[in-house]
Amino acid sequence: MAIQTEVIEIPGYEKIVYGEDSKTGMKAIVAIHNTTLGPACGGIRMLPYAKREEAMEDVLRLSKGMSYKSALAGIGFGGGKSVMIGDPSKKTTEMFISFGHFIDSFEGQYIAAKDMNITGRDLFDVKRGTRYVLGIDGAPGSSGDPSPVTARGIFRAMEATMEELTGKRDLNGAKVAIQGIGHVGFGVAEAVKKAGGSLWVCDVSPEALEKAKRELGATVVGLDEIYDIPCDIFSPSARGAILNQANLARLKCKAVVGCANNQLATPEDGHRLHKQGILYAPDYAVNSGGIINIFVEYEGYNADKALKKADSIYDTMKEIFRRAKAENVPPFLIADKLAEERIYGKK
Repeated sequence: MAIQTEVIEIPGYEKIVYGEDSKTGMKAIVAIHNTTLGPACGGIRMLPYAKREEAMEDVLRLSKGMSYKSALAGIGFGGGKSVMIGDPSKKTTEMFISFGHFIDSFEGQYIAAKDMNITGRDLFDVKRGTRYVLGIDGAPGSSGDPSPVTARGIFRAMEATMEELTGKRDLNGAKVAIQGIGHVGFGVAEAVKKAGGSLWVCDVSPEALEKAKRELGATVVGLDEIYDIPCDIFSPSARGAILNQANLARLKCKAVVGCANNQLATPEDGHRLHKQGILYAPDYAVNSGGIINIFVEYEGYNADKALKKADSIYDTMKEIFRRAKAENVPPFLIADKLAEERIYGKK
């Protein structure tokens, strides 16, 4: 299979390669940010990027993020990511087999998993070209749906947050507003309800809202109204960049703990939260259940082991909050510093 490759040198990254197969139409970039803690692992994302530069910007940001997320999760993975440049509605089996061969050329330095616009069927096709792919739904030994593990980690982060706020690791009586009741959001809501908390929820799905109302006694509010709910914890569990200058002024919560990726629109918004006296649990520190689930599969999957590993997110958040308080800086800065210490050693 004739895949044309181009190695791209960028300071701070171990390896970046653009690959293209004219026969199948496969165009992709694999970025390995750091492998100090283990092989780089990160999902495959497919988007119709208008320019190759846009794809490059995405893969660089995401691969570095995976280094930090895996480091904070305390697992033996480094950070990597891959992006496929193309229209997801025009996928072909041959394209993904070719992409599998492209991944195989990294000889295990990069391990792929599922991300945006990639299905289990796509991963089966990728596996026809390489063994370096995990998280294939329905495959023998697969870790399967990571939602329960991710939800477990988010709830443990909520416990650490409430303990920081009140001195007690307890959500009994806590008021929690959840933005997005998907697989993870609903799992978090169930845990909050079981712990004795009260729920306010919003979602684009009427069915999801009805289920939350019926099974959990949640109060349903509008998509925009969720920002104005007086609560202990606001939990962004849908789209990213919702912690921005416009929305921050509306928040009436004491803390933010959610599973959405890239919640801060800009680093400045993290500083704004801190100045407003709102405790922020950095998203990539608390939503690492997915990569934890994949790492346990890498070692030999056991669901109980994955859930137990997600419990350690509580300890990570306690450390982040302790250091943030001692240094009087926003928690997201400490999360970055802690990840860098684990990757590069104490500085």
